Formats: sequence, structure tokens, C-alpha cells
Amino acid sequence: MRGPFRAGAAVVVLTAALAACGSSPSPAPHPGGAPEAAGTGATPPPHASSVPRDPADPSAPRTTEPPRIPVEQLTPATGSFTGKQKEYLTDRVPRGMDPAAVLQTGQETCDRLRYLVKADRDVAVGALLTGEIADAEPAIEHLCPQRRDLLRDAARGYPDGTFQGSRLRPGRYRVVSPTEGCAWRITGADGTPLAEGGGTDDGKRTVLTLGRDARAFTSTGCYAWLPEGDLG
Repeated sequence: MRGPFRAGAAVVVLTAALAACGSSPSPAPHPGGAPEAAGTGATPPPHASSVPRDPADPSAPRTTEPPRIPVEQLTPATGSFTGKQKEYLTDRVPRGMDPAAVLQTGQETCDRLRYLVKADRDVAVGALLTGEIADAEPAIEHLCPQRRDLLRDAARGYPDGTFQGSRLRPGRYRVVSPTEGCAWRITGADGTPLAEGGGTDDGKRTVLTLGRDARAFTSTGCYAWLPEGDLG
């Protein structure tokens, strides 16, 4: 009998394997993010806790954002950046930080996605959908655009939570990873129960159908749901 398996744990294990086998000399960024996000990338550079007001304009509000290096000044210690790399770095490099280090963070996001796709594509999409790989969209857009399909699929799925109204898209959905602790419920008008269920420990992925009469969908302990085929 297969024990409960959480996709979040799978992402951690796969990422650890990537860190051990990859060629990058620095550690992969720590995952994080909020479950409502459908697209995400590596952890952004640390921000200064406070920046004084401009002496020339005392009325200007304080900001926690440090000044950024202008794009025309983005140069590595050796060599040069490509056009796409500069696009990724634009407005992302605080003064005093090596732009190559910021670029490496984005490249590590692409490396992580490549490894996860090879191991289990659904887990890769789930990591974007739940925010485990935060701020991934700019890295994908400029550094690994071949992964845009992952963002597209993540935008069509559901993480754990409650969804209503325009957030509901009729169709069939499969859970990213089978887990015994998964519980879900679909309700109609006035909270009328339409369908509910739980996970299994037999390795089979639960599939549910959101009908056009659904008014709310709640998922707990299921991690993420992805569409089965074209939702139309």
C-alpha cells in the first residue's frame, strides 16, 4: 500500500537532487510564495529595510525599494550580457549588487524547472501554481521561454483554497499528486452540495468535474489541481 505523498515534499526532494547534480556553483533559491499566484521565479534580491527621503523633496514618501542600476550600466565583470539577459535584469538589480548574481538566480529557476519537468511535469506546473517557485514569470519570459507552456497550464489550475464566481472554470481536473489527506467539495446555489471526495493512497490520481452549476470549489490538503485536456 502506497503511503501518503505530498507534492510539496516531492519538489523539495527533486530540488535537492538538482542542487547535488547541477553545474551551478551556488545553491538554488529557497522556494516560497502565496497559493493564489499562478506564475512565479526565483527569490528576488534582498531589499533595503529603509531609504531616506530625498533631501531635495522632503515631502516625497519614503520607499523600501533601493535604487536600481540603470540598464545601460548593467555589465558583468567579464564579457557581456545578451539582449534577453539585460531584459531580465532591467529594474531588478539594486545598486551595489553584482548583476551576474541576480542573473544566476533567474538561470537557476530555469534549471530547476527543467529538472522538474524531466521528473514529473505536473509537479513542475504545481510548483508554479502554488508559488513554490516564486517570481518565475520573468525568468521564463526572458531566459527560458520554452517553459511558457508551464505558466499557461498553471494559470488554468487550482491550488488549495476556496474559489467562487469567475474563478470557476467548468471542466475535469486531476490532482497533481495522490494523497490520502486530500479533501475537496463542490457546491451549487445556496451552498447545495454537488460533489465531494478525498484522496487515496493507492497511487491513482483523483479526477473531479466542475459543472456549470458549480458556485464554489474548496480543496484542502490536495496541493494543486490541473485541467484534464482543453477546458474550452
